[in-house]
Amino acid sequence: MHTTDSAAAAAAGLGRRLGPLRRAVLRATRQAADLPDLPEAQIELLRTLSGAPGGLSPREAAARLRIAPSTLSNLLRSMTASGLVTREQHPDDLRTAVLTASDEARTLLDRYDRASAAALTAAGAGLSAADRQALAAALPVLDRLLVALEQGERASS
Repeated sequence: MHTTDSAAAAAAGLGRRLGPLRRAVLRATRQAADLPDLPEAQIELLRTLSGAPGGLSPREAAARLRIAPSTLSNLLRSMTASGLVTREQHPDDLRTAVLTASDEARTLLDRYDRASAAALTAAGAGLSAADRQALAAALPVLDRLLVALEQGERASS
Protein backbone atom coordinates (compact mmCIF):
# COMPACT_ATOMS: atom_id res chain seq x y z
CA MET A 1 0.00 0.00 0.00
CA HIS A 2 1.33 3.44 -0.92
CA THR A 3 1.71 6.21 1.65
CA THR A 4 -1.13 8.12 -0.02
CA ASP A 5 -3.37 5.05 0.16
CA SER A 6 -2.59 4.47 3.84
CA ALA A 7 -3.17 8.15 4.63
CA ALA A 8 -6.53 8.02 2.84
CA ALA A 9 -7.45 4.81 4.68
CA ALA A 10 -6.49 6.37 8.02
CA ALA A 11 -8.51 9.50 7.23
CA ALA A 12 -11.55 7.42 6.24
CA GLY A 13 -11.21 5.31 9.38
CA LEU A 14 -10.98 8.39 11.58
CA GLY A 15 -14.00 9.92 9.89
CA ARG A 16 -16.07 6.76 10.48
CA ARG A 17 -15.12 6.62 14.15
CA LEU A 18 -15.51 10.25 15.23
CA GLY A 19 -19.32 10.38 15.27
CA PRO A 20 -19.84 7.09 17.12
CA LEU A 21 -17.04 7.99 19.58
CA ARG A 22 -18.57 11.42 20.32
CA ARG A 23 -22.00 9.89 20.85
CA ALA A 24 -20.63 7.11 23.08
CA VAL A 25 -18.75 9.60 25.25
CA LEU A 26 -21.86 11.78 25.55
CA ARG A 27 -24.05 8.79 26.48
CA ALA A 28 -21.54 7.55 29.07
CA THR A 29 -21.21 11.06 30.47
CA ARG A 30 -24.96 11.54 30.81
CA GLN A 31 -25.44 8.13 32.42
CA ALA A 32 -22.54 8.53 34.85
CA ALA A 33 -23.82 11.79 36.32
CA ASP A 34 -27.55 11.60 35.59
CA LEU A 35 -27.22 14.65 33.35
CA PRO A 36 -29.95 16.07 31.12
CA ASP A 37 -30.07 15.02 27.51
CA LEU A 38 -28.71 18.21 25.97
CA PRO A 39 -28.07 18.00 22.24
CA GLU A 40 -24.43 18.37 21.25
CA ALA A 41 -25.20 21.66 19.49
CA GLN A 42 -26.48 23.15 22.75
CA ILE A 43 -23.38 21.99 24.61
CA GLU A 44 -21.18 23.58 21.93
CA LEU A 45 -23.05 26.87 22.21
CA LEU A 46 -22.73 26.84 25.99
CA ARG A 47 -18.98 26.17 25.70
CA THR A 48 -18.64 29.04 23.24
CA LEU A 49 -20.57 31.45 25.45
CA SER A 50 -18.75 30.32 28.59
CA GLY A 51 -15.43 31.05 26.94
CA ALA A 52 -16.46 34.60 25.99
CA PRO A 53 -16.15 37.05 28.89
CA GLY A 54 -18.93 39.59 28.58
CA GLY A 55 -20.91 37.41 26.18
CA LEU A 56 -21.35 37.43 22.42
CA SER A 57 -23.79 38.89 19.96
CA PRO A 58 -25.91 36.31 18.13
CA ARG A 59 -23.93 37.03 14.95
CA GLU A 60 -20.60 36.45 16.75
CA ALA A 61 -21.88 33.22 18.30
CA ALA A 62 -23.11 31.91 14.94
CA ALA A 63 -19.77 32.80 13.32
CA ARG A 64 -17.73 31.08 16.03
CA LEU A 65 -19.85 27.95 15.76
CA ARG A 66 -19.90 28.18 11.95
CA ILE A 67 -23.67 27.81 11.84
CA ALA A 68 -26.39 29.81 10.12
CA PRO A 69 -28.06 32.58 12.14
CA SER A 70 -31.40 30.77 11.73
CA THR A 71 -29.90 27.64 13.31
CA LEU A 72 -28.61 29.71 16.21
CA SER A 73 -32.02 31.33 16.58
CA ASN A 74 -33.64 27.90 16.93
CA LEU A 75 -31.07 26.88 19.55
CA LEU A 76 -31.57 30.10 21.49
CA ARG A 77 -35.33 29.74 21.56
CA SER A 78 -35.20 26.54 23.60
CA MET A 79 -32.10 27.45 25.59
CA THR A 80 -33.39 30.81 26.81
CA ALA A 81 -36.73 29.18 27.70
CA SER A 82 -34.89 26.57 29.80
CA GLY A 83 -32.73 29.18 31.53
CA LEU A 84 -29.42 28.07 30.02
CA VAL A 85 -28.76 31.24 28.01
CA THR A 86 -29.50 34.82 28.95
CA ARG A 87 -30.18 37.40 26.28
CA GLU A 88 -29.84 41.07 27.18
CA GLN A 89 -29.54 44.30 25.25
CA HIS A 90 -26.03 45.54 24.57
CA PRO A 91 -25.37 48.53 26.86
CA ASP A 92 -23.93 50.63 24.00
CA ASP A 93 -26.23 49.51 21.16
CA LEU A 94 -29.85 48.77 21.96
CA ARG A 95 -30.27 47.07 18.56
CA THR A 96 -27.79 44.35 19.53
CA ALA A 97 -28.31 41.50 21.97
CA VAL A 98 -25.65 40.00 24.21
CA LEU A 99 -25.81 36.27 24.87
CA THR A 100 -24.28 34.69 27.97
CA ALA A 101 -24.34 31.25 29.52
CA SER A 102 -26.33 31.29 32.75
CA ASP A 103 -24.82 30.23 36.06
CA GLU A 104 -26.94 27.07 35.80
CA ALA A 105 -25.43 26.35 32.37
CA ARG A 106 -21.87 26.87 33.65
CA THR A 107 -22.55 24.46 36.51
CA LEU A 108 -24.01 21.96 34.06
CA LEU A 109 -20.96 22.22 31.77
CA ASP A 110 -18.67 21.65 34.74
CA ARG A 111 -20.66 18.52 35.63
CA TYR A 112 -20.48 17.32 32.00
CA ASP A 113 -16.71 17.86 31.95
CA ARG A 114 -16.11 16.03 35.23
CA ALA A 115 -18.40 13.15 34.26
CA SER A 116 -16.84 12.92 30.80
CA ALA A 117 -13.33 12.77 32.26
CA ALA A 118 -14.44 10.10 34.74
CA ALA A 119 -16.17 8.02 32.03
CA LEU A 120 -13.15 8.23 29.72
CA THR A 121 -10.77 7.40 32.58
CA ALA A 122 -12.84 4.36 33.50
CA ALA A 123 -13.03 3.18 29.89
CA GLY A 124 -9.32 3.84 29.40
CA ALA A 125 -8.48 1.74 32.43
CA GLY A 126 -9.58 -1.28 30.41
CA LEU A 127 -7.01 -0.50 27.71
CA SER A 128 -3.41 -1.60 27.75
CA ALA A 129 -0.72 0.79 28.95
CA ALA A 130 0.52 1.04 25.37
CA ASP A 131 -2.96 2.03 24.16
CA ARG A 132 -3.27 4.69 26.88
CA GLN A 133 0.14 6.07 25.89
CA ALA A 134 -0.88 6.09 22.23
CA LEU A 135 -4.04 8.05 23.10
CA ALA A 136 -2.05 10.59 25.11
CA ALA A 137 0.44 10.95 22.26
CA ALA A 138 -2.39 11.42 19.75
CA LEU A 139 -3.88 14.46 21.52
CA PRO A 140 -1.41 17.02 20.10
CA VAL A 141 -1.88 15.48 16.65
CA LEU A 142 -5.65 15.84 16.98
CA ASP A 143 -5.18 19.48 18.02
CA ARG A 144 -3.09 20.12 14.90
CA LEU A 145 -5.66 18.31 12.75
CA LEU A 146 -8.40 20.55 14.15
CA VAL A 147 -6.36 23.67 13.35
CA ALA A 148 -5.72 22.41 9.80
CA LEU A 149 -9.42 21.70 9.26
CA GLU A 150 -10.42 25.12 10.60
CA GLN A 151 -7.83 26.83 8.40
CA GLY A 152 -9.20 24.94 5.40
CA GLU A 153 -12.72 26.13 6.26
CA ARG A 154 -11.58 29.74 6.48
CA ALA A 155 -9.69 29.48 3.20
CA SER A 156 -12.75 28.15 1.38
CA SER A 157 -15.10 30.78 2.86
